[in-house]
Amino acid sequence: MNKPYEDIQEQAAQATAGLPQARLTAMHWGVYEAVGSGDALSLRAFARDPSPSPIGLSMPDAARGPLRVRRPAARQSWLAWKEGRQADAARARRGQDPFVEIGWERALDLVADELARVRRAHGNASIFGGSYGWSSAGRFHHAQSQVHRFLNALGGYVRHADSYSLGAARVLLPHVVAPIDELFTIHTSWGVMARHTRLFVTFGGVPAKNAQVSSGGATEHLVPGGLRRMAEAGVRFVNISPVRDDIDTGGEVEWLPIRPGTDAALLLAMCHVLLAGNLHDAAFLASHCVGFERVAAYLRGETDGVPKTPAWAERITEVPAARIEALAREMAATRTMLNIAWSLQRSHHGEQPFWALVTLAAMLGQIGLPGGGFGVGYGATNMIGSDNAKFSGPTLPQGSNAVADFIPVARIADMLAAPGTPFDYNGRRLTYPDIRLIYWAGGNPFHHHQDLNRLLGLWQSKPETIVVHEQFWTPTAKLADIVLPATTTLEREDIGYASRERYMVAMRQLLAPQGEARDDYAIFTDLATRLGARETFTEGLDARGWVQRLYDEARGRAAKAGVALPGFDTFWQQGLLDLQQPGAEVVMFADFRADPAANPLGTPSGRIELFSERIAGFGYADCPGHACWMEPVEWLGSSKAAEHPLHLLSDQPFTKLHSQLDHAACSRANKIKGFEPIGLSPQDAQARGLADGDVVRVFNERGACLAAVRISASLRAGVARLSTGAWFDPTDWRACGPGNLEKHGNPNVLSLDVGASSLSQGCSAQTCLVQVERYTGPAVVPTPYALPTFVGEASGGP
Repeated sequence: MNKPYEDIQEQAAQATAGLPQARLTAMHWGVYEAVGSGDALSLRAFARDPSPSPIGLSMPDAARGPLRVRRPAARQSWLAWKEGRQADAARARRGQDPFVEIGWERALDLVADELARVRRAHGNASIFGGSYGWSSAGRFHHAQSQVHRFLNALGGYVRHADSYSLGAARVLLPHVVAPIDELFTIHTSWGVMARHTRLFVTFGGVPAKNAQVSSGGATEHLVPGGLRRMAEAGVRFVNISPVRDDIDTGGEVEWLPIRPGTDAALLLAMCHVLLAGNLHDAAFLASHCVGFERVAAYLRGETDGVPKTPAWAERITEVPAARIEALAREMAATRTMLNIAWSLQRSHHGEQPFWALVTLAAMLGQIGLPGGGFGVGYGATNMIGSDNAKFSGPTLPQGSNAVADFIPVARIADMLAAPGTPFDYNGRRLTYPDIRLIYWAGGNPFHHHQDLNRLLGLWQSKPETIVVHEQFWTPTAKLADIVLPATTTLEREDIGYASRERYMVAMRQLLAPQGEARDDYAIFTDLATRLGARETFTEGLDARGWVQRLYDEARGRAAKAGVALPGFDTFWQQGLLDLQQPGAEVVMFADFRADPAANPLGTPSGRIELFSERIAGFGYADCPGHACWMEPVEWLGSSKAAEHPLHLLSDQPFTKLHSQLDHAACSRANKIKGFEPIGLSPQDAQARGLADGDVVRVFNERGACLAAVRISASLRAGVARLSTGAWFDPTDWRACGPGNLEKHGNPNVLSLDVGASSLSQGCSAQTCLVQVERYTGPAVVPTPYALPTFVGEASGGP
């Protein structure tokens, strides 16, 4: 790395020493203190944060920078269609057309008219309310809540369910153990693990770079310190991952470089070791679980003729059978915490490693004991492992959606491609709706989605109108029909809070809105007024009125949880509330372990379902009733590896969140010649005659992109790592298929757009094989930050 994660942490920490508290704001990456104002505004890291993230320090420059959307703008061909000067909307020209900047009144009239037309002609079920990403750390100015509340006030919309991050696990885990949002808030805390855990085994590491964030703002970063204290207390760490550097304890970590996508096989082999050696906790399995006998038959090979032995798993995973056996025995002999990274379920059959992890933890019998059991994402977000106060914070109600139709979030391309087509999801048979208008506020589908060449073609052919609220000229903004400029976090007041975070923050407005940018709430209020829904949407409150109401409502919920919050005026004056509970500790499922009858789980049986009768009853061939090994459609053990012999990992970057602030200084400093870096092992680089900094073409049958080589001994051979978040920068903005070279390094032109299974239809981005070769074509300069072309005169006032 040009600037390792530890170095950028140090950069932030150096800004805090000895400084008095200042005006505060909160972002996903943490709390920041304001210095100066206006053009001289800068941010420094929060002095109370032991491991601050530097990413948000770039926000003032980005907010004032040239990529801001400063005025409402409409695509030229779409505008001509709306004005009756063109037969159709020329949808295929999205991304190529110039834009016409227009005044706010005209823009709002156009959007209101289009919403009314589509509702009248096709009904509310033809409107897709798109909002995916982390939008704002502020709890009121949360774009997803705002757009959904607005569309509900108009009669509803087609929504998405689940998330790209956790599509498979979010659907699976309520059947097996508990909803994942519940699990997040009850993970055993770091201090408990330092005192009680003796062996910490993680599948996919504990990446502190991911835990820089929290949905309402990470206020006291816990992962680096939590891992260090565990190591100092003598905890032994084993990292089972294709990547060695996705955990840093400050001490030794044993690395088992597994083949990507094969973790379920390894977990099942460890279960076999426990069963064959009579090392499993039969009493716990009988009292707290159901279905173990069905799992045991599978492990022994009675159901398919294949015992799940370490030797069997070695052929799949390339982890030595002897080490598999020994590690399973070590787990049974000591207090062990098992952890799994979210990335493992972002794959074909992604449900299986999570189910297998719970199965192994149940067989060890340590669930509910201090320092034992399992975690589903230590290192994935800052909340996990926290012991701070737990209550539901300020939340904008979204209202009631009168439209029943929805899609799993990662199936948007399928929805556009095949309206009216049935699909399976979590035991239901649903139908893709016929979408005519997409209203997007918050997020960037041309970052999140897979197989972007396919999405581009559908985006340019199916919807009649695409409306986007944006702060910057992102790829999604460039591919919209009308773009409404939205304010950034720095340009509005709000409340920063996330469950289990230590602090609640009164977020000050630190900058005047740039250009003619408006808050989402102000935009939706004006649209709701035009469409006869103002009172339903606003309830008579302005933005400050809502901020106070949300705080007062959260104050009541906090009181029920034993947390006393001051009145709003006191909170706003103080600017910061410390919610730490000294001496608190969390042990996941301690009450359930102590008395499963009095503290049942939310599963059908009230116990851990190692075999789920409900899932088995769905009859899905690609997701049976218990954890099992199922070959992914692409992996290094498949025939496809002959042509595309590298498994591509598209992990979370350490210099941004998803694609947010890709254009800012922290992200740009990590690029090489303007290209996103791709990590290769020394063996794979040498085999291709590549050196650090070489520009390469990364390709498969779905697409190709350019990137720059960064050789890393932390990668196992056969694995490439190209982090997500590079703004989509195709050579040609026309939908021209996989031959369209993306020239910035966006891995989602390569990733696989299929559902994880019929159960979840989750994202399968991590199931992806590619080839890498030196780029020998014409010289290419990445242009992801080029502004669109503007034509004509801006008409009307704001």
